[in-house]
Amino acid sequence: MSKMPSTTATAIVPRINSVANKTEINIYHSASVLSFAPRIAEFLTLLDKDELAIAERFKFPVLRERYIINHGILRQLLAAQVNESPASLRIKKAEFGKPFLADFPDLSFNMSHSGDNLAIAISSECQLGIDIECYKARDTWEGLVKKCFAAEESRYWYTLSEAERGSAFYQFWVKKEAFVKAVGKGITLGLNQCVINPDDLNTFLSVPELAGLADQWQVHTLELSESEFAAVVCDRRNGAVRLNRLAFA
Repeated sequence: MSKMPSTTATAIVPRINSVANKTEINIYHSASVLSFAPRIAEFLTLLDKDELAIAERFKFPVLRERYIINHGILRQLLAAQVNESPASLRIKKAEFGKPFLADFPDLSFNMSHSGDNLAIAISSECQLGIDIECYKARDTWEGLVKKCFAAEESRYWYTLSEAERGSAFYQFWVKKEAFVKAVGKGITLGLNQCVINPDDLNTFLSVPELAGLADQWQVHTLELSESEFAAVVCDRRNGAVRLNRLAFA
């Protein structure tokens, strides 16, 4: 697995730059979004009426705070790319819920969160999806594999030891979720229809016909921590990924 350049960033960052004729994909990650809680009042001023309405529907304060912080950070990151104010951005959703900037459709972005962890991917002129999951031991691995894995993936998974299966499940899961989000057709696309190559976890053996050819898609495994699993998927094979660690400032 290749190492990605890594930097530490506040919520405001430079715009995307070209990288030796490659498609630059900036990943922004925080393992503790609640560390940004002192800025909640600021983030609230950035959200639109739809986002504020969603925030108000959360029953538990911690979930509401995370939502406000996540979407406030997203708006600041996007605003830095298009040189606009965060509050003025018109974030819309496509038919199956994939977000996009109405006034800057060439900018590609996607967000994922799990507990107190946040991951945002930003690039341009590509289909982009990201997923992050915190490890949680389960007693339902086999049922999930049967439902979500293709035959090639299942065969590989069953060759692993009991101790290896949990981590392997998440490695496949985040890549499949990121792909579904990149295509933008929702979970109905079928997780078992996008088949990760067990011999090379950064490539697909096959994808649904509507998504084009399997070899046009690139998977980037993100190295975060032992308990975090994440991947970004892009329909450009020349992607250059840069990992930026978000820190409160």
